[in-house]
Amino acid sequence: MNEKEIKEILWISGLKNAIEFQGKPNKKAVMGKLMAQRPDLRSQTKEINPLLDDIIQEISKLSIEQQKEKLLQLDPHALDKKESKEEEKILPDLQNITNFKKIVMRLAPYPSGALHIGNARMVILNDEYVRRYNGKLILFFDDTIGSPQSLRDSPKAKYVILEAYELIEEGLNWLGVKYSKVYYKSERLEIFYEYCEKLLNDNIAYVCFCPADIFREKYKKHQRNCPHRDQSIEKNLEEWNNMLHKKYSEGEAVVRLKTGMDQKDPALRDQIIMRISEAEHPRTGKKYIVWPMLEFSWAIDDHLIGVSHILRGIDLVKEDFIEDFIWDHFNWQKAEFLHYGRIKFPNMKLSKTEARNNIQNGKYEGWEDPRTWSLQSLAKRGIKPKALREALYDLGMSLSGITFDEDWLYSKNKAIIDEISDRYFYVENPILIEISKIPFLEYCAEPLLLPSNPDKGNRKIKGKAKNGKIYIFISERDAEKLKSKDIIRLKDLLNIEIDSLDLKNKKVKAKYYSLELNRDFTIIHWVPKDEYINISILKPDGTISKGFGEVNLVSIPLNKPVQFERYGFVNPIERDNNELFCYFTH
Repeated sequence: MNEKEIKEILWISGLKNAIEFQGKPNKKAVMGKLMAQRPDLRSQTKEINPLLDDIIQEISKLSIEQQKEKLLQLDPHALDKKESKEEEKILPDLQNITNFKKIVMRLAPYPSGALHIGNARMVILNDEYVRRYNGKLILFFDDTIGSPQSLRDSPKAKYVILEAYELIEEGLNWLGVKYSKVYYKSERLEIFYEYCEKLLNDNIAYVCFCPADIFREKYKKHQRNCPHRDQSIEKNLEEWNNMLHKKYSEGEAVVRLKTGMDQKDPALRDQIIMRISEAEHPRTGKKYIVWPMLEFSWAIDDHLIGVSHILRGIDLVKEDFIEDFIWDHFNWQKAEFLHYGRIKFPNMKLSKTEARNNIQNGKYEGWEDPRTWSLQSLAKRGIKPKALREALYDLGMSLSGITFDEDWLYSKNKAIIDEISDRYFYVENPILIEISKIPFLEYCAEPLLLPSNPDKGNRKIKGKAKNGKIYIFISERDAEKLKSKDIIRLKDLLNIEIDSLDLKNKKVKAKYYSLELNRDFTIIHWVPKDEYINISILKPDGTISKGFGEVNLVSIPLNKPVQFERYGFVNPIERDNNELFCYFTH
């Protein structure tokens, strides 16, 4: 989409908002509604923001009548009728709710690590629906270990880790998710055994000894029954008993469901429902070696806990088929399925397994490392749960693939923290400036703590001149843009003229020029040489920014966001004497 098309969309959205609110457009409201209705534009947030600023300014200059006239020129039907509440809903209504006594939904995290931003969509959608219908949400740890041993031996393999249970609940609590009960699949093996045996007795399942590659190449691909499919019920029950009593090793025997070798989709032909895993489970040890596959376990558990509606990604429709197949066989009431499309996170590596490996080998500093994109890391960065909820909620239940731009999350978060984040000076990779011809003995800059709220007062940055000179630090990034004879303003202090630059040795010389504020001069931030605090900032890519901050940072509260002017928002985490450690927010 080119810039002209984007501008037209922004004008229409901005004008509609202005007309609805007595001629005064609200940028936050316009952007929020636009991104909810046009998810395809989310990847262009950086380009849209300055365009929208200009358009909002232009719209504000128009009277309401002029706004209406302009809107009708762009969209002749824009004022025909207002959008109904139904049209404004991002999440569609749940279907067939009268078929159930109560709306029951479940979260099903696999405890291989902390929940990350990608997992959060499933959590938030379930929670939002349960809130809407006053239903019940169940946390169900999907901690089965039915994968082949060879996969678990791989360094990239997924497997259950004990700390993940607590990490997941911690993340859910941070998001404000309320669940009524907690279940663990690892504690329900006897239930799965019972229903597997019923399927064997009903001749709807069988014990198969075909190696996986042989079954795939010789039978599944050619829609042929394997030789074990027609075993007697007695033989299947006998072999099932042998599996439970550890007479077979991993990979030697599985239980398959007779879904049909004539299924059009090869993935649905006689699915495995139970397999042997000799791995030790962190909760049950080696008590069990026969474990259910995902689809089978959910067919049983969703019925037993009374789930009414199931949300899952469009890529998991195979699970729908298996659940339906088993519910039909047992003549159980069926839950309703809802699907949503995949999200791409192009700028993030979202893998609990990879994050776990990087933590174990020392590359990451625990689950709070920002590179994990875990909920713990987002909290540490100062991302508010409300911002994450809104950013993911706005994606709705669209079946289309969506590319998630983290700037959309940052925009939501900024709207929350901007008005509560005090401002301070920070200079990254400091460069010293010697300023001569100073006409006073002392100085005191008094910048506002929060420019949008002058009632919060000012902070003071003081210093003294020695022999007509003062010494301050500026950031290397600002210094690199300077040249001799430039006149710049040190924010809230004075104007100086650059005499010489020696960036190799991190030294700049300048002289006093004037005091009066002149907005034609470049304004930069600074920190006195004699009074500063050391700052370290952990950035999302794992690198550390180092520099000096104004001395007022010595006494700020921890875990409350602040903004380093012209740098960004940070979350101060630790203070040790004259050093402050922060996480970069955005």
